[in-house]
Amino acid sequence: MQPVVIIGGGIIGLCTAFALHQRGCSVMVIDAGPRERAASHVNAGWIVPTLAEPVPSPGLIATSLRWMLRSDSPLDLRPRLDPSFLRWTLHFWRHCNARDYLAGTEATAAFGACSLALYDAMREAGVQYEEHRDGLLFVYRAPAALEHDYAALEPIRRFGFDVSAPMDGAEIRTLEPSLAATVTGGYWLPQERSVRPDSLVRGLVDYLQERGIEVRQDTQVTGIETTGRLARAVFAGGQRIPAQAIVVAAGAWTPRLLKPLRVNVPIEAGKGYSIDLTPAPALPHPVSRPLYLHETRVAITPLDGMIRLAGTMELSGLNHDMRQERVTAIARSAGWAIHGWPHKMPTSGPGVQIWNGPRPMTPDGLPVIGWLPGYRNLIVASGHAMLGVTLAPATGDAVADLITAGRAPDVIAPFDPARFTKGERGDH
Repeated sequence: MQPVVIIGGGIIGLCTAFALHQRGCSVMVIDAGPRERAASHVNAGWIVPTLAEPVPSPGLIATSLRWMLRSDSPLDLRPRLDPSFLRWTLHFWRHCNARDYLAGTEATAAFGACSLALYDAMREAGVQYEEHRDGLLFVYRAPAALEHDYAALEPIRRFGFDVSAPMDGAEIRTLEPSLAATVTGGYWLPQERSVRPDSLVRGLVDYLQERGIEVRQDTQVTGIETTGRLARAVFAGGQRIPAQAIVVAAGAWTPRLLKPLRVNVPIEAGKGYSIDLTPAPALPHPVSRPLYLHETRVAITPLDGMIRLAGTMELSGLNHDMRQERVTAIARSAGWAIHGWPHKMPTSGPGVQIWNGPRPMTPDGLPVIGWLPGYRNLIVASGHAMLGVTLAPATGDAVADLITAGRAPDVIAPFDPARFTKGERGDH
């Protein structure tokens, strides 16, 4: 039997391979690598179904225009004379409204509601990785920012997510003694989890390979062969690999693979940075749980033997250029939030590792999951932005249902690729 070929060996592709294997399908995964330059490696490692809000949001247009004047801002939108990027930016801004924001939040929350249970099922099946169940703590300097963000959680409460009452500075420092006196308050999402991202990817690869599934690493896919409405094969590593179905889960590289098929899947690379400190800095009170500094959009994740700081969104094209001012801004954010944090934290040298990777960003802030319009056996699963780790198992499950049952689960209807491609090749 010809395999289902999955293009992309990040967390989305690997969870899809896992779900297909669980259903008895023959599977092959092809990944271009290197892993340390992909979003699945450099992210904060959060499994956070509560954080369902899309990136385009009310008020972001004015905020992003102000941020464009600062190279160290949380969002760096770098204009370039690229027609597809200009169209993407225009559509992104059009989605910065209350109606689309609410609809996107509810769709993502409904989709991610099963994430924790699916991670439990993976672990029970034998996938091994580093995981922590310490919740997620939002912390703030400005009470007004806390009040605004807490109110924005209201639409997701009906999905059963637990959110603490707002806490003042004294209460939140009782829960997390590492916090500085500048923190005036926050709230806790107790059910959220964190993982070490590279251990999750490695655990899935090991699980699949131990069960005879071929995972080709450092292998570039150069094309997809199609005949009419069928995808026939993948060209990779100098070979033609026949496939019964093809899943494109290539993250920010997805548009490049689909461009020859003349199908529009508007994904831009939103570069994020992370800083690993091994060991974590010596502090009066070590950071004991993941923290989100929402005012500066910086995530802090304590892991075994280290701590990871992650953040920023840089829309500068698909590249791995390292900009020191972005790294410095992340390190500086930890200083106001954590008591005793080094005033001049080194961003290079022994025990310091800097990464960056491209998040796949759609203009409406929602993933793209489903049959590619015009094709009967070609699926795209990408565009998860900052929620790749959170939504990966649910995405794998949905894609596996598409391939084995031939129909899309209702919960992924808002993520249909046809929302971008209608009229170009016809419906599936």
